[in-house]
Amino acid sequence: MAISGQGIGYTGENNLEEYISNHIDPEGYLLEALYRETHLKKLNPRMASGHIQGRLLKMIVSMIEPMSILEVGTFTGYATLCMAEALPDGGVIHTFEIDDELEDFTKSWLARSPYRDKIILHIGDVLKTAPMPETAFDMVYIDGEKREYPDYYDKLFCYVKPGGFIVADNTLWDGHVFNPDYNDDRTAAIRRFNDMVAADDRTEVAMVPVRDGFSIIKKIKD
Repeated sequence: MAISGQGIGYTGENNLEEYISNHIDPEGYLLEALYRETHLKKLNPRMASGHIQGRLLKMIVSMIEPMSILEVGTFTGYATLCMAEALPDGGVIHTFEIDDELEDFTKSWLARSPYRDKIILHIGDVLKTAPMPETAFDMVYIDGEKREYPDYYDKLFCYVKPGGFIVADNTLWDGHVFNPDYNDDRTAAIRRFNDMVAADDRTEVAMVPVRDGFSIIKKIKD
């Protein structure tokens, strides 16, 4: 989930984000309202993706044109709605949220979207309840529990079609991944995930220093 509100490696982050926000597509009323309500009513509201990251996700989906997306970590549904905006007709997102206390809130916001028929919300642990192996996805978006990132990669890689993509959020983890002073469980897991991806000859990967870091991984072979 989108923990950090700051970019990596910049000075004047707030000015930079304001500038970017003023020069990209607006988020729209529903997303703006959801972001506000998330900050008013939910713990850890920084986990919501927000305007800049949301527009980037929409653009990625527009470029990939997936018919099927598996999302790990719905939270209150901001990123889900952004991706659903760009899905082609007939496309679907299966989104998994492990925290059942978020279910009613998130469902209510997803239901307000004109793209609600493209979204299927699952409450549960994706590592235990992911679709059957014969199900394949054009894109997997990972934004769940950071300690589980290596497990998500191991478990879900087989669900990605050859030529499909895995997009992972928080892969720079506020710069902690390259700071030896940080050795907590989450940082160690994200480092391990990044190392796994970099060493995997089945993929091509790009890392983008937007907010807390985005990795865009293309599966080139099984």
